[in-house]
Amino acid sequence: MFNKKTIEDIDVKNKKVLVRVDYNVPLDENLNITDDTRIILSLPTINYLIENEAKIILMSHLGRPKGVPEDRYRLDPVAKRLSELIGKEVKKFDEIYSDEIKDYIDNKMNYGEIVMLENLRFDPREKANDSEFSKLLASLADVYVNDAFGAAHRAHASVEGITHYLPAVAGFLMKKEVEVLTSLLESPKRPFLTILGGAKVSDKIKVIENLLGKVDSLILGGGMSYTFLKARGYGVGKSICEDDQIDFAKDMLALARKNNVNLLLPVDIVVAKEFDSEADKKMVSVQSIPEDWMGMDIGDRSIELFKEEISRANTIFWNGPLGVFEWDNFSKGTKSIATAIAESGAVTVAGGGDTIAALKKYNLFSKFTHVSSGGGASMELLEGKELPGIASLMDK
Repeated sequence: MFNKKTIEDIDVKNKKVLVRVDYNVPLDENLNITDDTRIILSLPTINYLIENEAKIILMSHLGRPKGVPEDRYRLDPVAKRLSELIGKEVKKFDEIYSDEIKDYIDNKMNYGEIVMLENLRFDPREKANDSEFSKLLASLADVYVNDAFGAAHRAHASVEGITHYLPAVAGFLMKKEVEVLTSLLESPKRPFLTILGGAKVSDKIKVIENLLGKVDSLILGGGMSYTFLKARGYGVGKSICEDDQIDFAKDMLALARKNNVNLLLPVDIVVAKEFDSEADKKMVSVQSIPEDWMGMDIGDRSIELFKEEISRANTIFWNGPLGVFEWDNFSKGTKSIATAIAESGAVTVAGGGDTIAALKKYNLFSKFTHVSSGGGASMELLEGKELPGIASLMDK
């Protein structure tokens, strides 16, 4: 249940509408966009505003500039791609705010047109949630719409600060993201299975802790599983392992038993002599990982064990690859599990940048019920945290 006002709950016709989008897209060395998913996900909100004859002012960040303009982080490629997708010109400004920009929006811009401000993080006041910067942004519009779920966990000027100066509502993507992810915690179709991978346990401490009170089964793979295997008394060789998280892992294994959660770890591993795409490899049981080898993927028995658990689930949340999937030599585990989830018939939700990259690599993106656009935001929501970009919107 989404208890915040959305773009449909207010009158936007003939209004100046400032929309926070998440256009933090990947660019290659020639500044070409390599994945335009986040731009595509913003289209329902933008099209709604066009149809309702609003003046549409878009703002976003891109990359990690150091609080000053950097040409490689300018939003020109994004404005160009959006123009192509929407079939009309998007006028892009080279500044975030100026008197000329304000005059253009107030006096020269037509209703139904779109403009885009420059990268918000070219100004250090954005991340500082500076009130004067928030007021400047707010002065450009009558209404604020937050459709940047990927930035909803940041208390920045364009996300939280601005809501103190304009009526603030959610866009369609924000609403959908929150509804899907909160339904996982509140009313999943059972059995509910979560699969967590990726490199570090420390990135997912709170998520694991929170989900162990919600799920029926939990599969742990990828780099983080070696910390849990070590907590169970196995040697992990040169595999990635966070020794300072072993006590936490032991606590989580005990909590899973206490909550009757079926917690599955790999039973066999593909190990390599060194961290290299063409390294010598072999498959070993978790009881016999050689001291000078490192885990790179889950093994065949683990794949079958995990696929059996997937076949029993009615809701599946997946975050994090199960091996070094970027290299074909070590991608079998991630590909097999991703395919099994996609073909399971369950409600399937995925989140996280590496997870999305895997889905794209294996052409499975469209086969999931929902793929979250915000890795950090989705994980914080699943930790049970209140996100500033959502909490600051108007209540219904």
